[in-house]
Amino acid sequence: MIVFPNCKINLGLNVISKRDDGYHNLETVFYPLPFYDVLEIIKSDNNQNELFISGIEIDGEQENNLCLKAYNFLKKDFPGLPFVKIYLQKNIPSGAGLGGGSADGAFMLKLLNEKFNLNLSEAQLLHYALQLGSDCPFFIINKPCFAQQRGEVLEKIELDFSPYKILLVNPQIYINTTWAFTQIKPSVPYLLISEIIQKPVSEWKQHLKNDFELPVFKAHPPIKKIKNDLYEMGAIYAAMSGSGSTMFGIFNKTDDISQHIFNGNYFIKELQL
Repeated sequence: MIVFPNCKINLGLNVISKRDDGYHNLETVFYPLPFYDVLEIIKSDNNQNELFISGIEIDGEQENNLCLKAYNFLKKDFPGLPFVKIYLQKNIPSGAGLGGGSADGAFMLKLLNEKFNLNLSEAQLLHYALQLGSDCPFFIINKPCFAQQRGEVLEKIELDFSPYKILLVNPQIYINTTWAFTQIKPSVPYLLISEIIQKPVSEWKQHLKNDFELPVFKAHPPIKKIKNDLYEMGAIYAAMSGSGSTMFGIFNKTDDISQHIFNGNYFIKELQL
């Protein structure tokens, strides 16, 4: 059985307060994009799980992969869950603010639930997903959502991007999320993102902010330059996704942006919405 975990972008991101549990309360809008990894599982005859990764290289130990962690969470409550061979084709850059790893973990939960008839409800899947990471519950719902608290309190919203296309530009600079949070002084925004997002996209530039941009741009000026370049190319709105380092620009669907070239070893993806 095969599924296609997709990425996301953050439309605005405000860090509001530090929590007693060490996490932060935030608000953002998660928007899913049609750019995919490929995930397949096959029942294994061996008495162990096996993970085979192709495509973009993933740093870190294999046992920390969220697909394996998702399996282990379910195995605790479903001891009869068979061992599996996991084939993961990585197309979404890792550590880029696009949620690729979170999507893989969440889709693994849904895949195991369907393949082995675990009959888990959406609420139960959301519970397991939060144990994997703060972004993971979104990928269980996988529709535009206004997110609060750690990012797990999700409210579906209507957001029509059909007149637009999005350009993703990742400079392959790794941003440590823990470091990024230490650079933020939490504060309550003057206007909620859920209100800003209802304004025309042409007005977002004045109101819709990502709190991580200031410290990340200061530490990595080339990332800031990408944002400026996107606006020079004619983007209606441009911003960083998550804690970076991927920048995205929203363009009119009729705009021809193919002639523009970014100088550097960048990952670039144009997406029709």
